[in-house]
Amino acid sequence: MADTFGPVRDANDADGAADTGADTDSGSCKEPIRVLVVDDHALFRRGLEIVLAQEEDIQVVGEAGDGAEAVDKAADLLPDIVLMDVRMPKRGGIEACTSIKEVAPSAKIIMLTISDEEADLYDAIKAGATGYLLKEISTDEVATAIRAVADGQSQISPSMASKLLTEFKSMIQRTDERRLVPAPRLTDRELEVLKLVATGMNNRDIAKELFISENTVKNHVRNILEKLQLHSRMEAVVYAMREKILEIR
Repeated sequence: MADTFGPVRDANDADGAADTGADTDSGSCKEPIRVLVVDDHALFRRGLEIVLAQEEDIQVVGEAGDGAEAVDKAADLLPDIVLMDVRMPKRGGIEACTSIKEVAPSAKIIMLTISDEEADLYDAIKAGATGYLLKEISTDEVATAIRAVADGQSQISPSMASKLLTEFKSMIQRTDERRLVPAPRLTDRELEVLKLVATGMNNRDIAKELFISENTVKNHVRNILEKLQLHSRMEAVVYAMREKILEIR
């Protein structure tokens, strides 16, 4: 499955092999991409480890069964890539993203999940994820995505990217249709909630920040969407910034 790394030398070129050690190191001794696998299903974690073990340039250095354990493991192992599920017990993957970026700033996070909800994609990116892949992808694509993200690229499953494009097109169309209509007035509390939503905080964290209940936060978010005639948290934030109801630094 994996390519063979390193330069090919002629068997008779003994002198070349003897006095050009630096060249040999530059090809065949390249450090592998160190990966931490995080998923609450042990069988799935084991399957990923088996698949990635066949890739010479990728090394699974650890595993975790939930977001809380993932943060601890990331701090200890300092992986290059964290391959993590979204929905897990104790602490979910999106919630763990921010903490992982704090304890292992150089680690890049790829969410590998069954969740095809736009809100999860948006929240994951806001929390610091560089990739968002659905578990329907092939095993070869997982390794390819790891390499791409390690090389500085972002990776999003095509179906999710398509949903985002459709959502943004709809947002632009609805904004154009309402351009001459004055923006609805939000209460001071609703503006507070919207600002915290825009920073990527979930309802529980917003409730703690404002010293109110989660149900109250949910009611505020619902009222915001109804007033703005929008359909998602992501759309509310983009609309608010566009209409200068709220400006995010």
